[in-house]
Amino acid sequence: MIKISSVEKLIGAFIGFIVTMLVCRFIYAGSIMYVFLLWNLFLAWIPFQLSMVLTGRKDISKWPSYFLLAAWLLFFPNALYIITDLIHLEDLKSDVPVWFDAILLFTCSVAGLIMAFASLFKVEDFLKRKIRDAIVKRLMISCLFIGSFGVYLGRFLRWNSWDIITDPFNLLTQVIAPFIFPLQYYRTWGVTGLLTCLFTLLYFTIKKLPGFLKEPGNVVIN
Repeated sequence: MIKISSVEKLIGAFIGFIVTMLVCRFIYAGSIMYVFLLWNLFLAWIPFQLSMVLTGRKDISKWPSYFLLAAWLLFFPNALYIITDLIHLEDLKSDVPVWFDAILLFTCSVAGLIMAFASLFKVEDFLKRKIRDAIVKRLMISCLFIGSFGVYLGRFLRWNSWDIITDPFNLLTQVIAPFIFPLQYYRTWGVTGLLTCLFTLLYFTIKKLPGFLKEPGNVVIN
């Protein structure tokens, strides 16, 4: 029997809510404008599942774990990327109320961040078994930086994770150029820096919340 974790149930509830909103939107306006959100959620689900596989087996050997880590890092930006779908509110030309689409896009962003941070937490737990905690913390920030850079590549340059196989030369050129000519790519580093700060603040804040609830003087709700 397959055991479903509480986080997977939560993600399923989010996706069910999003699907319901999309159906209501179609019934109301006959528009399938935001169906692409389901594809983005699927891409965000991939790194989450890779992290589950990585930490689900205690006897996993070295090279398969390295492969899973590399695959996770490749797809990790997809989970963070969904937050940028909020920009589609600027393009609305339909009879659907703006508040409805704002809630839809925001819900998708939250679902994406849940999958992103849950997968990052799993990877952090895996690395702590092998590396000192101080180094792992720096690696987590590095992962968020790489993820933020990947979000920039996806949103502004329209690259996809699988382009590393289908068009590796041009992708590598786009990745290396900002590091060689950083002043010419100030926009790249501006966006990447802002996203890295945002995601880092969110990730470490979420990690601190359980401890905060257990501190003396705080009410714990069962």
